[in-house]
Amino acid sequence: MLSELRELWAYREMLATMVQRELKIRYKNSVLGFLWSLLNPLITVVVMTIVFEYIQQNQTPNLSAYILAAYLPYMFFQLCLLDSAQSVLNGLDLAKKIYFPREILPLTMVISNLIHFLLALLVFFGFLLVIYLLHPIIVPFQATTVFLPVLILINLALVTGLSLFVSALNTFYEDVKYIVSVLLYLLFFLSPIMYFSETVYNAPAVKRHPIIFFLYHLNPVATLSTAYRQVLLAPTQVISHGQTYPPLPFQWGLLGITTVVSFVILIGGYAFFNRVKWKFVERP
Repeated sequence: MLSELRELWAYREMLATMVQRELKIRYKNSVLGFLWSLLNPLITVVVMTIVFEYIQQNQTPNLSAYILAAYLPYMFFQLCLLDSAQSVLNGLDLAKKIYFPREILPLTMVISNLIHFLLALLVFFGFLLVIYLLHPIIVPFQATTVFLPVLILINLALVTGLSLFVSALNTFYEDVKYIVSVLLYLLFFLSPIMYFSETVYNAPAVKRHPIIFFLYHLNPVATLSTAYRQVLLAPTQVISHGQTYPPLPFQWGLLGITTVVSFVILIGGYAFFNRVKWKFVERP
């Protein structure tokens, strides 16, 4: 694997060029450009806020920011997997003509979406500043935000490993992209994005069997969603259906497990990709 990493580093300029190309063509001839990547999550958050705050009577303070803090990382995760699934197939003609490390193809999609995610986070901080100007009691920035790069690194390791695995597998079995799409849809509801970990923790079934809370957060996306909220936003009480739940402490143990799982997936995904990548051109 070290030899593959050295070769990848030797082709870093090609990777950078392909990332630039992807960023340019994604919104070519588009008036709003990058803003389209924010339009979907912003509209989704607005709809969720209306549904949960005014219909479901969720009175959690600053609800829209708490949804957006978890939804943006999930969008990064989702788009990386969906884009990378087709990356090898879309670049197969190029791979047949010239030599380069094949992992550049899915990595291009991951890095492109990472750049969009970082830009979206800047817009998110602007969103927090607007909320602060409208409601000065809601502090927009937290000291815990210094841990944000750590979360992004863990998130990047997880999604890179999965993207390498999915892109390689989808090259031989094109049903994989459809399976991934379905699994991502289910994962959205199995992670605390539209709701909170505090709600899960205080559910009657979880109170009777606390192990459920631990098993639920073995899902890396669930742990990362909660961690992003706790790092980016001030602790707040969750108020739903007349019930008030205190904020949970930061789950360092669960984050540690997620970190180990993410880097194991990264190493495993890269090893699997390297084992099969030279068979790509043999695909009928």
